[in-house]
Amino acid sequence: MTETKKLLRSLAGEILPTPPIWMMRQAGRYLPEYRATREQAGDFLSLCYTPDLAAEVTLQPIRRFGFDAAILFADILLVPQALGAELWFATGEGPRLSTIASQADFDALKGKDDIHDHLAPVYETVRILARELPAETTLIGFAGAPWTVATYMIAGRGTPDQGPAHALIAENRPLFEALIDRLTEATIEYLSAQVEAGAEVVKLFDSWAGSLNGEDFDRYALEPARRIISALKARHPGLPVIAFPREAGPRYVGFARATGADCVAVDNSVSAPWAAAKVQVDGCVQGNLDPSHMVTGGPALVEATRTVVRAFAKGPHIFNLGHGITPDADPENVALMVETIRKG
Repeated sequence: MTETKKLLRSLAGEILPTPPIWMMRQAGRYLPEYRATREQAGDFLSLCYTPDLAAEVTLQPIRRFGFDAAILFADILLVPQALGAELWFATGEGPRLSTIASQADFDALKGKDDIHDHLAPVYETVRILARELPAETTLIGFAGAPWTVATYMIAGRGTPDQGPAHALIAENRPLFEALIDRLTEATIEYLSAQVEAGAEVVKLFDSWAGSLNGEDFDRYALEPARRIISALKARHPGLPVIAFPREAGPRYVGFARATGADCVAVDNSVSAPWAAAKVQVDGCVQGNLDPSHMVTGGPALVEATRTVVRAFAKGPHIFNLGHGITPDADPENVALMVETIRKG
């Protein structure tokens, strides 16, 4: 069955006449059926930790749009919670966590091997999806990259410039690096368990990689990704890995070679022709339609979609947005995007 899955073929380097399609955050608030299921769950974390419901929202966009891949419904902050951090979601304000500000805070965290009981519902969701997805649909597991997850753990919330994490690097680099190391180890265990449960591909989301520069990018974005990918491929030979160092700009160039990633996802701050010339030379690229087109639609959506497809047509490509679809997106625009790609 692997040979028939378009996404796996692209990840293996095959150039297909029509690229496989999926969207980041494709299971989300823009879909009325998602909103109904989330209401049934009661709150976001309950949805993440209730396997039947998490599997249901993962399957909803596959039923509606026929995407070539489904990505596990979970959240990047489940790993810090499994490590012992307190996690809650403030209505209208997003996630909140207890903070790592001292050695004592770090010492209170659990080890990498102690996360699995907490994350068992996530693995069960993967098992359900492995059984229930259409035979042609690839199942993607995922985790947040250590740098991005660390920024939330240090600040206790999302921040516009990741300032608290940068401050900790300046004030106590050994503590910061111990946190990165713990997250790297835990991420290896978490993703490996997803693969054992049935994930066919894993993706590493480094949403705040763009705020790292120079040697810090190499140390805290590139090197953890390399360690994670190397360990996963040693345990699971042939496992494809997608890396997304968002807003890395020129640092996208060579990222696949340096980390061992089979595919680099690019955001929409770089142009598709640039990414084709500079990044796709090393293998598969994923991206990178501006998510705003899912809100505005119309002829501009059709033309922008065609531009991305044309730009990447000479190499292996997975069509996706440059970032996650937003809650105000119109499902009809998603359908138009899919139709535009598949009808040429």
